[in-house]
Amino acid sequence: MTQTAPFPNLKRGLVAILRGLKPGEAVAIGQAIFDAGIEAIEVPLNSPEPFVSIASLVQALPKTALVGAGTVLTVADVDALHKAGGRLLVSPNIDAEVMGRAMTYNMVTMPGVFTPTEAFLAIRLGASALKFFPASVLGAGGISAMRAVLPAEIVVGAVGGVSDKDFAGYKSAGVSAFGLGSSLFKPGLSVEEVAARARAAVTAWDAAFGGEA
Repeated sequence: MTQTAPFPNLKRGLVAILRGLKPGEAVAIGQAIFDAGIEAIEVPLNSPEPFVSIASLVQALPKTALVGAGTVLTVADVDALHKAGGRLLVSPNIDAEVMGRAMTYNMVTMPGVFTPTEAFLAIRLGASALKFFPASVLGAGGISAMRAVLPAEIVVGAVGGVSDKDFAGYKSAGVSAFGLGSSLFKPGLSVEEVAARARAAVTAWDAAFGGEA
């Protein structure tokens, strides 16, 4: 079995998904999210010039920030992410070559899974955490059923159609990490609007999980 890269000790199990982020706004948006209390930031690769944004965020934010890419589908993407300084790799699927390359860089990995077969394959390939996606289709009940047979130490995340209103329900299913996309950021929102949404998400996390993790 591949050695699993540890999931970092974040204050909160929250990942900001900034799909559509533009390089010119990356630092201001990222700083606002980090200041609100969300330390992990993902820039999906179908955003404009994503590696430019990732490099800017890595340089601007404190070393405690976990910055990386989402929708990572190829080994070339992994190499480019490493070159940009990103440490977080998120994907909608599980791919052995992508995972293998990420492990050589000691990245934190959250591959997308939907079934027990995919979940156990991801664990065998060294996933730091599992990204159940789309979580809104599986629901807390579906994830709970699979959580029962997964290793207790594996971090389980819910991504896709999830907002801060869903934390408590998914917590009961054994979910401890959440990827927040359109409920947190959409192209066109101001820095102030994103900051307010980030603060609301942090408040909801603290209410559901009893403060910082």
